[in-house]
Amino acid sequence: MLLSASRRTDVPAFFHEWFFNRLREGFVLVRNPMNAGQIRRVQLAPELVDCIVFWTKNPDPMIPRLGGLDGYQYYFQFSLTPYGRDAETRLPDKAKIVDTFKRLSDRLGPHRVVWRYDPIFVNARYTVSFHAESFGSTARALRGYTEKATISFMDMYRKTERNMAALAPETLGPEAKLDIAGRLAAAARENSLAMDACAEDVDLSVHGISRAKCIDDRLVARIAGYRIDAKKDKSQRRECGCAAAVDVGAYDTCLHGCLYCYANRGFGAARENAQNHDKSSPLLVGRPGAETCVELGAKSDRQAQGELWG
Repeated sequence: MLLSASRRTDVPAFFHEWFFNRLREGFVLVRNPMNAGQIRRVQLAPELVDCIVFWTKNPDPMIPRLGGLDGYQYYFQFSLTPYGRDAETRLPDKAKIVDTFKRLSDRLGPHRVVWRYDPIFVNARYTVSFHAESFGSTARALRGYTEKATISFMDMYRKTERNMAALAPETLGPEAKLDIAGRLAAAARENSLAMDACAEDVDLSVHGISRAKCIDDRLVARIAGYRIDAKKDKSQRRECGCAAAVDVGAYDTCLHGCLYCYANRGFGAARENAQNHDKSSPLLVGRPGAETCVELGAKSDRQAQGELWG
């Protein structure tokens, strides 16, 4: 079983104490985001969890406690973008985030910290030239601290459109996306970075940009030393290349206040849910009550040694 922590919120930044408590107790409860009356019990024993994928914009609070992950394999998807507080209202200073990235990489190795430059949007302030310059500057700063940059363009969900209205983002067609991706890919090559694109319907291979597999069984094999029998995650979009994983997060809980976020209706909803967070609860938000609880049939998907070397 692969564990995602989490596409829905920033566990390392805000909920790492809760997560470590869940590992110690050996299980977590996850509420069905489509039906609040259903929860799923997920066993978290190291022999069942093949790898944990952390998604974060600021893992700094978690770094001193990484020893709590002993016995587990894991890596980080680390989002680092150049926007100001008009778009990312509550993130730390970007120089501090770059320093955090480097410290995490020094601790884990560059292959276990994947740089995400996403989402990309363009407006009067954040122009194509701005992105080319900012990406290049950050790529130089992270040279040697990561091996890959993953890009994606902003998806205009209804809540994103509402929250981003004041920033007036442009609609990007295929040609515009190709142009931006080509500029970023050139900077990536100059800094010895591979590049892939997350869930994009535009073919960017002309620029050497492959299709991303953010929850990546190939990287798991490299980190852990065993292959897993990974199936494509059918719950994600058709363009998504991720291996199937169990996500332990909850929507409307991230407190970074990024206006483009697909996982929050708005900061108010996140703040309200955060007030109902109890780090000792098996649920990320609230405590279990009369909900229907179903046990996930968790199992390791590690291949036998003969399959690994056959």
